[in-house]
Amino acid sequence: LPHRAATALVTTGPFAWSRNPIYLANGLLLLGLGGLFDNAWFFVAAPVAAFATDSLAIRREERHLAALFGADWVHYSGRTRRWVGRHK
Repeated sequence: LPHRAATALVTTGPFAWSRNPIYLANGLLLLGLGGLFDNAWFFVAAPVAAFATDSLAIRREERHLAALFGADWVHYSGRTRRWVGRHK
């Protein structure tokens, strides 16, 4: 629930490969719709939406998670990238 404090740090499943799999899926959906409808505006909107999401939501959420989960958050964020992939 977006307006409630987190109660658990989920690090498995899709969260093992992206700290923000839902936001990532939204961006991919925009790109897919751009291809499906052959509309360049979706391709423009995807990075704009990703930047806005990163600036307005993700950074704030990460501060909240760091304060709530401390060392567990540091370990998780050190091995899993914000958007996609794992750190080596």
